[in-house]
Amino acid sequence: MSFLLRRLAGTAVVVLLLSIGVFCLLYLAPGSIQQTLLGTRPATAETIAAIQARYHLDDPAAVQYLRWLGGVLGGDLGTSIRTGAPVADMLGQRLPLTLGLVGYGTLLAALAGLPLGVLGAVRRGRIADRLAVTAGVVGLSAPPFAVGLLLLVVFALWLGWFPVYGTGGLWHLTLPAAALAAGAVGMLVRFSRAALVRELEQDYVVFARARGLSGPLVLYYAARNSLVPVLTATGLVVTGMLAGTVLVEVTFALPGMGSLLVDSVTFKDVPVVQALALLLTLLIAAVNLLVDVGYSLVDPRVRL
Repeated sequence: MSFLLRRLAGTAVVVLLLSIGVFCLLYLAPGSIQQTLLGTRPATAETIAAIQARYHLDDPAAVQYLRWLGGVLGGDLGTSIRTGAPVADMLGQRLPLTLGLVGYGTLLAALAGLPLGVLGAVRRGRIADRLAVTAGVVGLSAPPFAVGLLLLVVFALWLGWFPVYGTGGLWHLTLPAAALAAGAVGMLVRFSRAALVRELEQDYVVFARARGLSGPLVLYYAARNSLVPVLTATGLVVTGMLAGTVLVEVTFALPGMGSLLVDSVTFKDVPVVQALALLLTLLIAAVNLLVDVGYSLVDPRVRL
């Protein structure tokens, strides 16, 4: 319980500092809410005054932030300046797609990265190891948006196997998830390979082989003891994908939180950007907490 309370307190401090930073950056950014709402239409002094009164733009920045913070603590994320819709409803419509995309990308990365890491560790120094390491380096070096464009050209335009954009099911998310998984595969290969190589050099593995235990059984024990670094890599993969969805969703025209963030920053929609920053911070904190709990489950020596 004390561990959970400490993590919650730390998360609250991080969320507070992040919200202040995001608010200050948006407040200092070029442009104004009046320009966003009016566009190129001519505006009278009365219209501008009405907009300022509606959104409390004449108040000091600190007062505006505290008003937003008070609403959040009361369960109100505010109203979008750009659309006039409740921010909570907008997030509720976009969140399932982003979480599904991140989950699908993590699954693809695990299915490709972990077997390659195990193969590299078992065949260390051989051709299979070099190929696995090379695949990991290439994956880490490829930006998700560039991989997404390549996948679109090859598999959607040339071959026609996948839809070019939009939603509609798992098939529509395959290329975006693969673009997210490309870099994650490289990270999982490197972490899993290094962790398993280290375990295979331990004395208990040598002793197990000397006793005549079969190779697969020895590999199972070594792989189980190497799960802590793999969990660390998995946590990094998930949090990285939560951030990487911004460019991938824009590339594939997916109506998720990433594209909503881009539109909201462009139009200086402060309530939506603040709520998105808050939600992403909470999601990342939840992932890190699950990873910490996973440590204690896979390794009894680790205590929360």
